[in-house]
Amino acid sequence: MLTPTVIAIPFFASMIAIEAFWARRKGSSEFNDSKDTCGNIFMGFMSVVWGALFGLATGYIYLFFYNIAPFKFPADAWWTWVALFFIDDLVYYVFHRVSHESRLFWNFHVVHHSSEHYNLSVAVRQSWFSGILHWIFYAPIMLLGFAPWMFAVMHGFNLIYQFWIHTKFIKTMGWFEYVFNTPSHHRVHHGVNNPYLDKNYAGVLIIWDRMFNSFVQETEEPRYGIIKPIHSYNPLWINTHGWVEMYQAIKRQTGVTKKLKCVFASPNMDVGKS
Repeated sequence: MLTPTVIAIPFFASMIAIEAFWARRKGSSEFNDSKDTCGNIFMGFMSVVWGALFGLATGYIYLFFYNIAPFKFPADAWWTWVALFFIDDLVYYVFHRVSHESRLFWNFHVVHHSSEHYNLSVAVRQSWFSGILHWIFYAPIMLLGFAPWMFAVMHGFNLIYQFWIHTKFIKTMGWFEYVFNTPSHHRVHHGVNNPYLDKNYAGVLIIWDRMFNSFVQETEEPRYGIIKPIHSYNPLWINTHGWVEMYQAIKRQTGVTKKLKCVFASPNMDVGKS
């Protein structure tokens, strides 16, 4: 099935081109690294291809959980979609937070953070292989009684919303900042400045970060990238270097407990976030 994010690809491409034109006009250096920008776009296209392949398997998993759900939400009720919006956004917050706090999941998510620039092309810089495990977080939504197609639609629009917040050209947005995720909030999330590290995990609603004590206001210019830069434009290495470094960390440890911590504990352990 065509998801909203796939349908939105022409929109993404147009907005990246417009922002690049605007950056050049304003004398901004955000798009000066053409290799980074082109790499982001290539990784974005390939993430769609890999996502479709993994989607064949996860689709069956989602359908299995939906079929055994004791209650089915009616697709023609407005309150179903309101409930699904909040549930999906909360689950995304949990998924995103775990992706920063557990090395196993960070190895996928590090792809998105590894660019040292911040522009709309970074939004499509996504892991090729996250479909292997991300379904673990979302399958319970189907068990609650939401049909897989409903989840695909709602989650797709959630991801589309997150596209526009990857920009430096929108500063603060007044009252909107208190409820919704904005470019200012998400710049903090991509920053490696000490006050910003591992903050602002929101998808659409910033209220989850405010509720669960992971919110930080933008107060200084963020430095983008990851703590241990990879200095590479190779898309395959960008997608796999985290796994290589995790394997190296495991080899350095003795004892099962320490080795398991290299997999499931914070990616800050041993070699640092990579």
